[in-house]
Amino acid sequence: MPRAAWSREEVEATVADYLAMLVEYHSGQPLNKAAHNRAVQRVLHDRSAAAIEFKHQNISAVLVEDGLDYLDGYLPAFNFQELLREVVREQLDARPAVRELIRRVVSAEPPPFEYSESSLPEEVPAPRRMTKAARERYVRAPRPRIVDFDEIEARNRALGLAGELAVLEIEDRRLRKAGKRSLAERIEHVAKTRGDGLGYDLVSFELDGRERLIEVKTTPRALLTPFFVTRNEVEVSKRRAEVYHLYRLFRFNREPQERRFFVVRGALDQACRLEPTAFRAEVA
Repeated sequence: MPRAAWSREEVEATVADYLAMLVEYHSGQPLNKAAHNRAVQRVLHDRSAAAIEFKHQNISAVLVEDGLDYLDGYLPAFNFQELLREVVREQLDARPAVRELIRRVVSAEPPPFEYSESSLPEEVPAPRRMTKAARERYVRAPRPRIVDFDEIEARNRALGLAGELAVLEIEDRRLRKAGKRSLAERIEHVAKTRGDGLGYDLVSFELDGRERLIEVKTTPRALLTPFFVTRNEVEVSKRRAEVYHLYRLFRFNREPQERRFFVVRGALDQACRLEPTAFRAEVA
């Protein structure tokens, strides 16, 4: 016999606990997810730990839609009931401190950059894209954002520069470990030496000497947080698809062992799902 749908009371309790965990995480407090799960189980109608964890993934999906952060370990699952979306947004509206905390996180300068190998972000596989059928099934009307965290983050120059410096070091070490010292010495931080209009930030090299053009996008938020790309970056990635790489650094304001990055290769309109967010306008 199938389980009954989640009631509003169950959803409200689970969302409240998730947001409490998010605040704990960004406040630097120890976070015990298992203890939170057990506490929620005690107030729900016989829901299992696995069911609660999947509901947490649904909450992550709602937060991603609104440009907020989500908790690591609860990758967004987009097949959620509309009631959940409604409750998440009700509780966010009632708790402006949650948005303010995330605003402080994305606008803060990153920790001082360290050049030791143990402080560099660890590479992880690029996340798998949601299938076209799944995107169409779960497409939802956009909601105006009270705070556009993506834009705040994109304007955080200190964060962007810190990410570029980290990738410079990652590329230097990659080439030197492969015995390509001469190539490592030719890596160029073109965003600084030639300006930021080229459509990429760094020029590195493959082991055979071919160029590797690198655009760096850095966030203090989670793996699947969306990011801004410019029209020029998209066009350059299409013209130079065979050598174009986007390095996505995430959790960059955390302790070094928590920082990660993944690499997206080729044309951005093929490797990413692009959504227009602004237009340049002149009076007709």
